[in-house]
Amino acid sequence: MKALRTLFWQTLKAACVVAGLVAAAPASHAQTGPFTGLEGNWSGGGTILVGDNGSERIRCRANYEVDGQGNNLHQAIRCASDSYRFELSSSVIAEGGRLTGAWQEATRNVGGNIEGRAGRGQYNAIVTGVGFSASLSMVTRGTRQTISINSKDATNLRGVQISLNR
Repeated sequence: MKALRTLFWQTLKAACVVAGLVAAAPASHAQTGPFTGLEGNWSGGGTILVGDNGSERIRCRANYEVDGQGNNLHQAIRCASDSYRFELSSSVIAEGGRLTGAWQEATRNVGGNIEGRAGRGQYNAIVTGVGFSASLSMVTRGTRQTISINSKDATNLRGVQISLNR
C-alpha cells in the first residue's frame, strides 16, 4: 500500500512538472498573413472628389472577413454623402506579399481586378475595370485605417479619401 501511495505521488509530481513545462513553453503561432487583425466592423468618414474639382463629405461603414491564416480578405464598404453613394466589395488573396483579387461596385454594376503588394500594415494596389483604373492605398495602424483611391482616368470620380476606426 505504501509503495502504491509513493508511486501515486511521484506520478502526480511528474505530471505537474510536465504541465508546468508545457505552460511555460512559447506558444506556437500559425503563420499570419497581411490581413490578420482586420476582421470586423469599421466606420468613419472622408471626402469623395467628383467632377471638376468638386468634393463632398462622406460617411462610411466597412466590414472585413479574414480567413484563419490572414491571407484571404472579403471586404464590404458602404459610403454615402448627400448626393453620392457607393457600395464596394472585394475579395483579395495575398501570396508572398503579392495581392490579387476582384472588386464589384453594386450601385453602378461595375467591377474588375485588383493587383498589388502588401506588407507592414500597408496595401498598395492598382484597381482596374472597363474604362476605369485607379491606385488604391490602405494603411492600417492598430484601430485606425486610411484608404485612398485616386482615379487614373478622367472620370466623374476622381478619388476617395477615407479614415476608418474600429
